[in-house]
Amino acid sequence: MTLLDDRRTAPDGASRPVPPSGIAAVARDLGLGIRFAAGGGREGWIRTLLTAVGVGLGVALLLLASSVPHLIDEQAARGQARAEAPLPRSGPPPGPSDTSALVIGADTEYRDLSITGRLLRADGANPARPPGVARFPAPGEMVVSPALKELLASPRGELLRERLPYRVTGTVGDAGLLSPDELVYYAGSGTLTTAAGGHRVIGYGDRSEGDPLSPLLIVLVVMVCVVLLVPVAIFIATAVRFGGDRRDRRLAALRLVGAGIPATRRIAAGEALFGSVLGLVTGLALFLLGRPFVGAVKVWDVSAFPADLVPDPLSAALVAVAVPVTAVLVTLVAMRSVVIEPLGVVRRGRERGRRLWWRLPVPLAGVAVLGLEGRADDLEPVAPVPIATGAVLVLVGLALLLPWLVEACVRGLRGGPVPWQLATRRLQLSSGSASRAVVGVTVAVAGAIALQTLFAAMNADFNRVTGQDPSRAQFAAYSENVTGDATSMIEQFRATEGVDLVIGSVEAYATRPGVYDEDDMRPTTSLTVGDCPTLRELARIGACEDGDTFVVHPARGRGMGKWVDETARKGEEIVVDSDRARRPYRWTLPADSPTVPGRRDPMGEDHWGIMVTTGAIDAAALPGARAVAQIRVDPDSPDVAERVRNTAARIDPGMRFVTLASVQRDRQYASIQTGLQAGASAVLLLIAASMLVSQLEQLRERRRLLSVLVAFGTRRSTLAWSVLWQTAVPVLLGLLLAVAGGLGLGATLTWMIRKQVSDWWLFLPLAGAGGALILLVTVLSLPPLWRLMRPDGLRTE
Repeated sequence: MTLLDDRRTAPDGASRPVPPSGIAAVARDLGLGIRFAAGGGREGWIRTLLTAVGVGLGVALLLLASSVPHLIDEQAARGQARAEAPLPRSGPPPGPSDTSALVIGADTEYRDLSITGRLLRADGANPARPPGVARFPAPGEMVVSPALKELLASPRGELLRERLPYRVTGTVGDAGLLSPDELVYYAGSGTLTTAAGGHRVIGYGDRSEGDPLSPLLIVLVVMVCVVLLVPVAIFIATAVRFGGDRRDRRLAALRLVGAGIPATRRIAAGEALFGSVLGLVTGLALFLLGRPFVGAVKVWDVSAFPADLVPDPLSAALVAVAVPVTAVLVTLVAMRSVVIEPLGVVRRGRERGRRLWWRLPVPLAGVAVLGLEGRADDLEPVAPVPIATGAVLVLVGLALLLPWLVEACVRGLRGGPVPWQLATRRLQLSSGSASRAVVGVTVAVAGAIALQTLFAAMNADFNRVTGQDPSRAQFAAYSENVTGDATSMIEQFRATEGVDLVIGSVEAYATRPGVYDEDDMRPTTSLTVGDCPTLRELARIGACEDGDTFVVHPARGRGMGKWVDETARKGEEIVVDSDRARRPYRWTLPADSPTVPGRRDPMGEDHWGIMVTTGAIDAAALPGARAVAQIRVDPDSPDVAERVRNTAARIDPGMRFVTLASVQRDRQYASIQTGLQAGASAVLLLIAASMLVSQLEQLRERRRLLSVLVAFGTRRSTLAWSVLWQTAVPVLLGLLLAVAGGLGLGATLTWMIRKQVSDWWLFLPLAGAGGALILLVTVLSLPPLWRLMRPDGLRTE
């Protein structure tokens, strides 16, 4: 009779053991494994909890990842809801009504923060309100988002309060915000007009589709998903093997009392099944507990409303099924290399080592799939499935190659200091557990290197050189509302603390008078009014006095010179007009006006046409003109940018204010890169936690061995160094494999998008981050190591 048999009564009345068979035997063995996991004493619970925590961390991150599509959809829906309703495509533009309002953009920046702002003026008694705004703000009032309200009330917002001197009368609700930390305000104005740049809004809500992602960005999105999720899946598969050595010894005891080899495997599968299910519950609990606090967490300037984090039902169901199935399959595959006998456990295959023939084809197959997919560009659609399949095969192949590489490298290590010998001997006896501890880092670093290679190759496509020169001016301001007092605007900017130079001018368009047919091109050129220092920044002018006038030919684009000569006829009249002007402004260009070449301004724009000093023309009388100021500041002056922005808001709250930059980044490209950084941070935190759990589990498995070594006089420092070397060798090999695999995958993807690898050394920061992560985990594992080396570790039950 064995412990695993049932006693049944035979027809002759004798009681004989009749073992169950078929499904009943499978159910019995799985149930017994669950009982061992749930009621196996303190040791059994420790192993089960380690597995549950490891699996739970991965499940929580998978649930978070499955919530991203719903999060993006909700943000997009709120963005469309607060967008201005499109105007009718035909017919005259709508006039004032009881529900319309005038609006002008008043976005601004404050230090490293972007603030979305609108100035509003109601046309009637019931103007349309933006989503989240309960009451339309009256002149001098302002409705702000909770984050902006908090910023304005803090000492940090002192300069911002000067820029937004409105009385706060309410807060914007969640329906009008893209994220909890978004900075938004709606301010009421009593002076806003269409002549000052305002436009009429008849309502809110624009359901038109946005710009689709380009094929190159689709490749990026697919790779980001693969790189972030594959390490999580590998970690879950690793977590279910925590405590495998102790489990095998317990199964050997079962063999001693009569359990067969198939039964032991099913019992082990039952233990893994219980741990994985408990991990599912733990992951769901972590997700639900952390969900209310997600609004307070900001990673790489990204945050979300808790209500938006709703896992996709299909994805969540797939996780619920895939995790237990993976746990069982991994356990059964792992036990194929173990012979569990009644008197002990024998590891198979150590005399021949791990085989390479079936591991190497996996990453090669991934490269082949990517190669068969062909090359993509901006005009050809791409298929996401082959790209994802190829990338997954490459990364999983690297995970399969790492155990073989570690075993092959440590097999011949001999001699050296005592800590080194202890470490290498441990790796020679059990390299699998050491490889599993770092395989997640290997895959994550390899994927990150591939993505960085891809990003670097695409950099030129999504980062446009603007031609702006931040060395000549750092800011530019535009306004259609201060042309009558442009001199005062320039003087206020110049009087701002920290401002070194202001290139201030008034710009309008001048035409040649006469009668023209509808199909005729009316000769037109620009008219620029400014003082002599300003005109010298816009054209190559020598001697200049107030009252002088100039005809400026473009330095490049000679064809434009024809339009200048046909319009700017010396001694002849020009006309300045606009749609909103009651009557055109006529002025005669002096016959002695010299002709000079133009030059680029700090904005990178070439200037030509007619340039006159302020004493030669009345700039306030020019219809349709705008005031322009390009401002150079002292970079060493503290908060100079905020003071300049405050001056601009004081002159005209609706003034457009921009920061000059030599390179402009595509917004979709930048958002994908931000998403990658946020996701990579979460994955690295998960890997760090998983490695720490794995390290603690391995130390716990060797507690008695460590205590015996200490009892025989081994120094604690020697054991600590041996643990460090046991981690360092697989880490070094894993990082080498990650660099080689990541560069190979990145080069293949770069070839697919018809680009070239621009930097072969960008792996250095990523490899350094991976190494630092391992070092941190090792340091954190030292305190438990000291406790495990106590003499009470010799006790046994």
